[in-house]
Amino acid sequence: MSVGVVRDEREGGFIARITIDRAAKLNALDRALMAEIIEAMTALAADPRLRLAVVTGAGGRAFIGGADIDELAALDADSARGFITAVHVCCDAFRHLPVPAVARIDGYALGAGLELAAACDFRIASDRSMFGMPEVRIGLPSVVEAALLPGLIGPARTRRLLLGGENIGANEALAWGLIDRAVPPDRLDAEIEAFAGPILAAGPQAVRLQKSLILDWEEMHTAAAVARGIDTFVDTFATDEPRRMTAAARDAMHARRKPA
Repeated sequence: MSVGVVRDEREGGFIARITIDRAAKLNALDRALMAEIIEAMTALAADPRLRLAVVTGAGGRAFIGGADIDELAALDADSARGFITAVHVCCDAFRHLPVPAVARIDGYALGAGLELAAACDFRIASDRSMFGMPEVRIGLPSVVEAALLPGLIGPARTRRLLLGGENIGANEALAWGLIDRAVPPDRLDAEIEAFAGPILAAGPQAVRLQKSLILDWEEMHTAAAVARGIDTFVDTFATDEPRRMTAAARDAMHARRKPA
């Protein structure tokens, strides 16, 4: 197996730590590896105790170095659709995971690897990481989840990545808003732990509803997005989570206001 999943048990649930391990090939995505990723993510999505997912690449050289060049070179008009659809399904498994997904990036995040990272909710990278969409340099356009990039970094910067196929470093990626943090490699796990803290402190059901709503908003005009938010707010009260957590917050606030 080239996809490892470790359950990091926490109060009320667990963090899934997913490692893509094809280090000899810079964790490049071929059909077999993508099938493993999709299978693992489907199982995680169905687990109600999941609170957060962190995905990383093995080997310390790459998060995901792109799609497998040998498989790309063998594609033709008959096989291209199936291959690129598998790339999309693989990325979409993270984008539509019911809980937040964090890309832990150390090394190269190129092509399909950057697309998978873009499909995650957050991207935490080491300061030695490199980012790029080099497909045009091998005669291919960047497609599928590359469509998320304008929303992350704007159309002009997206054009720089896609039309020239250039790579950028972590500091530039941070300035662009492509990643959320850039830290030395030995601080990467601590940074992710700190980043995860507020998510784990929030209401599990509220976080799931919020992520679903954010995804809906991305496809809707403002009026429809507001209406969907009203429905989601009402749906929150199907459990006792808002009652418990608002009562605790109210009591804590009142306690702070009491005179000494």
